Amino acid sequence: MHALGRIGLVGYGAVHLLIAALAAQVAFGDREQADKSGALQAIAATDPGLVLLWVVTVGLGGLVIWQLAEAIWGHRGLPTAKRVRRIAINLAEAVIFGVLAKSAAAIAAAGGADTPDRSVAAVLFEMPGGRCLVGLIGAGVLAGAGYAIYHGLSREFRRDLDLGRAEPRAARLAVGLGQVGWPALGLAYGTTGVLLVLAALRYDPNQPVGLDAGLKTLGAQPYGQVLLLGLALGLALFGVYCLFDARYRKS
Repeated sequence: MHALGRIGLVGYGAVHLLIAALAAQVAFGDREQADKSGALQAIAATDPGLVLLWVVTVGLGGLVIWQLAEAIWGHRGLPTAKRVRRIAINLAEAVIFGVLAKSAAAIAAAGGADTPDRSVAAVLFEMPGGRCLVGLIGAGVLAGAGYAIYHGLSREFRRDLDLGRAEPRAARLAVGLGQVGWPALGLAYGTTGVLLVLAALRYDPNQPVGLDAGLKTLGAQPYGQVLLLGLALGLALFGVYCLFDARYRKS
């Protein structure tokens, strides 16, 4: 399971490297979809890539089980408040990896074809209390984005890594990548949170709320091209950080 989880972390990093490349394309005027689904479809564009996508799917499934096992059996001996916080983080990461695994499996099963889904906002608005749900999810995404920024700037991510067995240069590089990559990840997904909150306030089921919409909105701002290129660089560094995470993640 640890081996599968590490494969999943490599795949997670590869996905964010591709998102970074797509974000750079958006910065230069290419309107290609720049979210996780677009990155997964880019992986599945060839037969070897399709096989790789199935491997990534299995690895992400292993990551889900790994995080759930950590939530159930890990963190023993910690103070109650700290243990609850770390369990919440494990569960949140399990959800993120699970959603990505589901998307990867759907695209792989479709042979790499585009599998358009309805907007999350449109689906939620049809449910009882849908407007509140959209707003709460948006607030949750913003909270998670804020935590990702804090996670990087505070270097809290180091507790997940066993850098004692790494070469000093590799350890310094891993920490530097995390300090830049995590905040970039938070900023990227913060745009999605803002769009979800705006959709709830405006009661607009047709409001695009995905990461691609957030990046395109960011690109439309003054100095948007510079902002997007900086964000693309940060996401690329996060993708490389994931490779170190796969190598040195504590288990």
